[in-house]
Amino acid sequence: MQAMIPIPFLLAQLESASRINIFELFARSGPMAWFVASVLIGLSLASWAVMIARYLQFQRALSQTASFLDVFRKSQRFSEVASQADRLQASPLVGLFRAGYIEIDAQVKAYNQDHPEDQKAYKIKSLTGLERSLKRATNVEMSLISRGTGLLATTAAASPFIGLFGTVWGIMVAFQDIGASGSTSLVAVAPGIAEALVNTALGLGAAIPALMGYNYFANRIREFRSQMTDFTLEFLNLAERNFL
Repeated sequence: MQAMIPIPFLLAQLESASRINIFELFARSGPMAWFVASVLIGLSLASWAVMIARYLQFQRALSQTASFLDVFRKSQRFSEVASQADRLQASPLVGLFRAGYIEIDAQVKAYNQDHPEDQKAYKIKSLTGLERSLKRATNVEMSLISRGTGLLATTAAASPFIGLFGTVWGIMVAFQDIGASGSTSLVAVAPGIAEALVNTALGLGAAIPALMGYNYFANRIREFRSQMTDFTLEFLNLAERNFL
């Protein structure tokens, strides 16, 4: 039969626990606990900075993409679209259009040099070359809108493990305190447990928002890629009808 724990002992433990402030105990932690906490806080702040910056960028890009498509589809000439592109630079489609426009202009000039008798002809020499230019521009735009998402993925994946390291270190400190004091009371193990709990919370606090942000932006990036693919096909169709 198990021995009953004396009620006065329980009351004493509860009274000691009520006087314990985890954050005050953590403030007296060793350098390793502070190092882990600093890394996690730094990752969390960097992730939030990336998420806020990317969110604002994507909102501008969505708005200006809609405006650019409206201009592109209503204009009769590429030169008219080019004149409006400067005020809509947040849209990744503007980068694609400029790359295609520059390639068409270069090919038209090359065609005119090869056919001096037909100086007023607006012909391109290679639709495949135009397609390659648009694909290169797509890769450039994708790299620009994807900046920072790698940090979110790293934070989401690494923060729980960094926090776990802090947790294990705090438990080790708690066992060292037990060995040094010879007591298993809550007061004896409180500093180590405080290190473990705070670093665990910081690890989860950094990882969860970063994971949610990464999934959100990954979905937005896929939408932008789809828009750029559609625009590339639309641009190539127009070029084929008007310049071949």
